[in-house]
Amino acid sequence: MGVETTRAASAATVPELACPISAVVDIVFSRWTTPILWTLHTHGRQRFVELERRIGTITPKVLTQRLRQLERDGLVVRTYHPEVPPRVEYEISELGRSLAPLFAHLADWSAAHLDEVEQARHSYDSES
Repeated sequence: MGVETTRAASAATVPELACPISAVVDIVFSRWTTPILWTLHTHGRQRFVELERRIGTITPKVLTQRLRQLERDGLVVRTYHPEVPPRVEYEISELGRSLAPLFAHLADWSAAHLDEVEQARHSYDSES
């Protein structure tokens, strides 16, 4: 079996070989990750309720799950203040902050091309 055939077979069974950024996409672009990171980057350190209020449509259960995953991934820092009543704050980590240029590029792309995407969708839907 040649090298190319071996790579093709491996790529078919290991998605990361077919698309080397798939692991990053799974981490950064899951349903609620981007709004959480964007909000923490834009507004700084926040308590759970503040973050929930700013995002708006996220449920407390999902926010808790996503924050735990983001903390596990090193993108968010959770700070527990042992006072009465206890206080917990979340902030974007340096690793999370390093995603800012990526988000800026995506925001620029969005501003430049979302109208084209909408036109393509309209054109496609009207042909069906």
